[in-house]
Amino acid sequence: MTNKLVDNIIPQQPPIDSQSDVHVVKSRLEWGEPAFTILDVRDRNAFNQGHIMGAMPFPQDELVDRAGSIAKTRDIYVYGENDEQTAQAAQQLRSAGFVHVSELKGGLAAWKAVGGPTEGIIESRTPAGADDYNVVARLKNHAETQQKG
Repeated sequence: MTNKLVDNIIPQQPPIDSQSDVHVVKSRLEWGEPAFTILDVRDRNAFNQGHIMGAMPFPQDELVDRAGSIAKTRDIYVYGENDEQTAQAAQQLRSAGFVHVSELKGGLAAWKAVGGPTEGIIESRTPAGADDYNVVARLKNHAETQQKG
């Protein structure tokens, strides 16, 4: 017997798209929606340096073996080093019988660009949205700091 009251209050999620924009996942996180998993298929070192907050490390060479612990019907968002690796990983999961797999387009870089929360060694030293690799801005900040002294 199903609980009609709960069914009316909590709408069923539509199936996720085969490719998702980072905004979709970010809004699901912000709304506290349950029942989805984010998998990072990059190597362990890249994951440790920085990843989407809450993402689980599933290096691509171990992906299908490790994914056995996840329900086949769960919504899974996957990302890798680039969109090609992401697409390969998503295909591996689909071939293994996972039915709700979505490639997170742009991966970690796109996630950071929209201010999505991150964690990891580098991320802990970097304010949200700051770009460690923007040398011009860093030199300008350094010059301004030197002038004040």
